[in-house]
Formats: sequence, C-alpha cells, structure tokens
Amino acid sequence: MGAHVDMDTGLEAKVEVVRRFSRTYTRRIGVLRDGLLGTDLSLAEGRILFELAQRPERAAKSLAADLDLDAGYLSRLLRGFERRGLVRRRPDPADGRQSLLALTAAGGELYTLIDDRSRAEVASLIQRLAPADQDRLVQALDQAGSLLGDNRPGPAYVLRPHRPGDMGWIILRQTLLYAREYGWDERFEALVASITAQFIERYDHRRERCWIAERDGAIVGSIFLVRESDDVAKLRLLYVEASARGLGLGRHLVTECVAFARAAGYGRVILWTNSVLHAARHLYEQAGFRLVREEPHHSFGKDLTGQHWELEF
Repeated sequence: MGAHVDMDTGLEAKVEVVRRFSRTYTRRIGVLRDGLLGTDLSLAEGRILFELAQRPERAAKSLAADLDLDAGYLSRLLRGFERRGLVRRRPDPADGRQSLLALTAAGGELYTLIDDRSRAEVASLIQRLAPADQDRLVQALDQAGSLLGDNRPGPAYVLRPHRPGDMGWIILRQTLLYAREYGWDERFEALVASITAQFIERYDHRRERCWIAERDGAIVGSIFLVRESDDVAKLRLLYVEASARGLGLGRHLVTECVAFARAAGYGRVILWTNSVLHAARHLYEQAGFRLVREEPHHSFGKDLTGQHWELEF
C-alpha cells in the first residue's frame, strides 16, 4: 500500500499546483517519450553522459553519489555504455579499487547530439514567450530550485562543442588578449581568423574538435584539435581569459584535446607556440609534450622564438 499523508485543505491545494506543473513540464520536455531526445537512451543514461562530459575523467564512486544512483544500477548502465564503445574505464592510480571513467570519441559525439537537441527544445519552448515573461520564468525556476534544496554550487566552468558565432568571438577575444598582454598587432588577428575559417570549412567531426569553455554563460577559453595527417593531429589556439585563470581550465582543455586525439586513433599530436607564452608551455610539458625545435621569427610586430612541440602515444 502507498503511504498516506493527512493534509489540510491549504496544503492539498499547494500539492496539486506542484503536481500540475510537474505533469506539464515533463510533457513539454519529452520525458515520457520512449527515448531521450530521439535516441535510445533513458533519462538516467543521458544524465550519466552529461556528467562524464563535464570533465576528462570521473571516479565511478563519485558519479554514483552525485547522481544519487544505486552503485549496482550505475554499474549495469556503465557496462552497457562500454559494450557500445561510449565509455572507457581505467584503474585509478591513487586507489586501485576504484575506476576512472571517461567518454570515448563516440560517447562525446552522442553527448553533443543530445546536448544540441536539448538546447534547441528548451530554446523553442522559451522563445514562445515575450522577453519579460522569459525573465520571469527563469527567475521562478531558479528560485524553485533553491527552495527545493538545489544549493550545490555549479561548476566553475563547463565545456561544450562549438556553435555558430563562436569563431567570431574567439577571433575577437584572442586578438584583444594577445594585444594587451604581449603587444601583438592585427596580423595575429589575421592568423586566428584563418585558422578558425579553415576549421569550419574542413571540419571532420570524427577526428577534429573544438572545445568552448563557458563560465556563467560567457566564453572564457577554447582549444582546437585539427587533422594534420592520418596519424598526426595538431593542437591549436589554446587560450584562457584572465578572469578564468587559476581554475585549472587550461590543463583541462589540453587534457581533453589529448584524450580525444588518442581515442580518434592518432599516433602523435603536434603544436606550435612561442617561448614568451610561459603558462601555455608549462601546460604542454605537464601533458607530456616535448620540445623538438625552436627558431627565431618576426611576427605580429615582434621578434619572437617559435617552438615546435610533440606528444607521441
């Protein structure tokens, strides 16, 4: 038998309002459909993909705790992901009894598909409202979450795939950042514009990727991995806004880039940078890259020393 709770008339009316909203919202966002957003995934499986997409690796134990899932149930779902080639697992070096989980390239592609469809559905729902009503809805939902105990701080930043408009923003922000910090002129802007244009024109989602880092809805960093040859990938255009430094974002971006390159079947990752970019060079060294050669050059209005780095798998 189900639990019975005695309620006065006022409380019962409030319960019905909450239940009515729950029915309306779940119908609008498609929770009752057979598959999540046109896939064969359940809602629980979609949440797991989302959590795994937010960082390079997750411990299985912490994932179960964050999602409030039974460990045995989570294990069964993860085994299904592994059979489908969506998730890879390795022992945790710090604790051999635990496993570290990460999305494969195929898992990342499926997450991107679901994320894009989810954003489109929610955008379609919100755009039916007038701008003032959109703001009221967002504020009401934010307040509802807080009242119901969703007081956990959000992540310091999130990573997502590129979307229309991102390349223009990257060109603008990188140009301003390097002009301010290193005095580079508009010829650096031309270089960034050329790289981003080639990425869009030649983009191969199976072997190339752009990661955009957002914090509170604003872009705070990015990195690209592009195909150089069948066996060689190239890391390009790593940058982190000054406001996001100290969060480990640069290291996270490089780690994501290297993990994707390995999963995509490359045998080597190369990159070109300049010796004055000390923080970036340190990140590359931490990731296992080695400096293979240097040469002086005059670019962007400055005398610089170019550096070629590579990482072999």
